[in-house]
Amino acid sequence: MFVGHYAASLALKSFEKKASLGALFLAVQFVDILFFPFVLAGIERMNIVENFTQSTHFELEYMPFTHGLLASVLWAVAAYAVFRWLVVKKQSVALVVALAVFSHWLLDLPVHTPDLPLWSDASPKLGFGLWNNAVATYLLEAGLLLSALWMYLRSTKATTAAGKYGMALFIGFLLLINVSNIFGAPMVDTKIGLSIFALSSYFLFAAVAFWLDRKRA
Repeated sequence: MFVGHYAASLALKSFEKKASLGALFLAVQFVDILFFPFVLAGIERMNIVENFTQSTHFELEYMPFTHGLLASVLWAVAAYAVFRWLVVKKQSVALVVALAVFSHWLLDLPVHTPDLPLWSDASPKLGFGLWNNAVATYLLEAGLLLSALWMYLRSTKATTAAGKYGMALFIGFLLLINVSNIFGAPMVDTKIGLSIFALSSYFLFAAVAFWLDRKRA
């Protein structure tokens, strides 16, 4: 799952207004932000395989430290501790950030092929394989994102013209990007290129979300 992860950011923001939407955008992709450097360092492994599934062009071979269930829980706990005692020092904000981090594993579960380990690479691996159906994958991500956008817009109020229209336009842009991501050819064909593209996207999208959220109250 790619842009569908941001549904968790918008939904959680609607419950905790003091949480930064930019931080939540980074939190839902946190394990992937770790995953790509881990791949380049040889700690985890993936292979670029065109049309590995209908929706993806990569094989996720070994990733217990980022995408394992136990690892996801531990990263969420770490995020909670950082936000609870070092950053915001507010329990409710720390909790939604932790939930955002853990949401990545939950939202990956329906789409991934069975490559999500429970604890180690030798443990059972889960994944319901929706990536094998590109249309269903796109509709799931779009449905989640649009539902969360509705929640976010209902729970906040625009203070500027950018705040009134910007978030809806931004989500529309993400859905357009996902058309190419799911139905198109590989955007890059090297691990370094893929890592740069993915990490740049995560931080750029978070910056846009942070800016647009400040236009709403």
